[in-house]
Amino acid sequence: MQISFQTEIKTTGTLVLGVFEDKILTKAAQHLGSQINGTILKAINASTFKGKKDEVLSFFAPHGVEYSQIILIGLGKPEKLTPLAFQEIGAKIMVALSKCQDSHACINITDEKISDLAESVAFMAAGADIRSWKFDQYKTKKKDEVSLKELIFITANVAHTEKCFETLKAINEGMALTRHVVSEPPNVIYPESMAEIAKGLKKLGVKVEILDEKHMKKLGMNALLGVGQGSIRESQLIVLQWMNGPKDQTPIAIVGKGVTFDTGGISIKPSNGMEDMKYDMAGSGVVLGLLKSLALRKAKVNVVGVMGMVENMPSGSAQRPSDVVTSMSGQTIEILNTDAEGRLVLADALWYTQNRFKPQAMIDLATLTGAINVALGWEYAGLFSNNDNLSEKLTKAGESTGEKLWRLPMGESYDKDIDSDIADVKNTGSGRGAGSITAAQFLQRFVSNVPWAHLDIASMAWEKKDKPLIAKGASGFGVRLLNEFLMKHYEG
Repeated sequence: MQISFQTEIKTTGTLVLGVFEDKILTKAAQHLGSQINGTILKAINASTFKGKKDEVLSFFAPHGVEYSQIILIGLGKPEKLTPLAFQEIGAKIMVALSKCQDSHACINITDEKISDLAESVAFMAAGADIRSWKFDQYKTKKKDEVSLKELIFITANVAHTEKCFETLKAINEGMALTRHVVSEPPNVIYPESMAEIAKGLKKLGVKVEILDEKHMKKLGMNALLGVGQGSIRESQLIVLQWMNGPKDQTPIAIVGKGVTFDTGGISIKPSNGMEDMKYDMAGSGVVLGLLKSLALRKAKVNVVGVMGMVENMPSGSAQRPSDVVTSMSGQTIEILNTDAEGRLVLADALWYTQNRFKPQAMIDLATLTGAINVALGWEYAGLFSNNDNLSEKLTKAGESTGEKLWRLPMGESYDKDIDSDIADVKNTGSGRGAGSITAAQFLQRFVSNVPWAHLDIASMAWEKKDKPLIAKGASGFGVRLLNEFLMKHYEG
């Protein structure tokens, strides 16, 4: 689908107009002539439509008008129209347009009550673009084929709107890559195939290195390698570098858990719901998508992305409960539960990242615990950190993008709960309580003094139902958040 920006409305196809709360028409809706204006007012008064945000009213255009239909989109109160709100409105428009048969639609919300209309329109277009994404490549018979080929957004300043949208589009493309790899089945996405996809970023200027098992063994990454030893798929460590910032800028490091399928290993999961474990690599998917978006928008920043890729399978060679492994850090780990495997992958990935790159900040993303869903539901990802300033920056980035974070506590008493009787640390706590916290405490043992944050995205990587901006399925949670975080605080 093509998205374009113009200064004048097209007089055919579907026309989309904005209405503020309390049935207040935008100037664009008021200045269309008495025939259309009268029809709009009649339709509003005959319905329950009030102009509240996300309300939609569609009706056929009156006789003698070249438009086929008119769609009214509620904008809510002007003072609450944030960039995120405009993205959600754009997504709502996309949903409404998916039900029509026109090949093109024209969207015009012009009004002086909307501050910075050019950027607002760009965010609205970006929201429509996000909502248009879908994963249906394995359907041989596609239902509800959309006829829509072009969206035309009206703006008084086309050049400024296009420039803003170009950046947002780059972020969307990175997000789309994340959603794609997370959606793929585990017979398609596994450590080696993920490495091949990552190599595709080279053409965008990203430096890509792949560490195989032989290399990781030399480095002493026995925690990571232990998780994958029961699989016929070889584990991989993928290292991505985007170094387009100032030469003296110390990089920011983003580390992702990449368990391409998690059976639980010998501590095998129940069969009910195990199919969801294809997205246990979502953290690595975010790293991949983020680096693509940075490269596409030529971000003036230095970022390192590290993805620990494994498949956790039960077999005669699989890791056992009660095994002890020596991590890259030299710390020994008692394996009490082979289904607490993501933290083992991250233990070596985090240690490798901080030692090699000496980052000024390090953030990991992982679908780490089911306990985070018990604590926070499907509204927030869990945030754990050793640094208040970093936490505040990430939280604010989450608020502005709608990818919300909630910081949970860490502390010495939680840390003592993962002390092992026979090794330095055990990979689970002593009971069911505070499972997400003890997992974060485990990770912190493999982090030195670098400012670090752990994002547990287990509840947010896959939407079970449609949300205002994201349809159900892979969400790409984290890509927009981290782009916002980097743009606000680190890009020149």
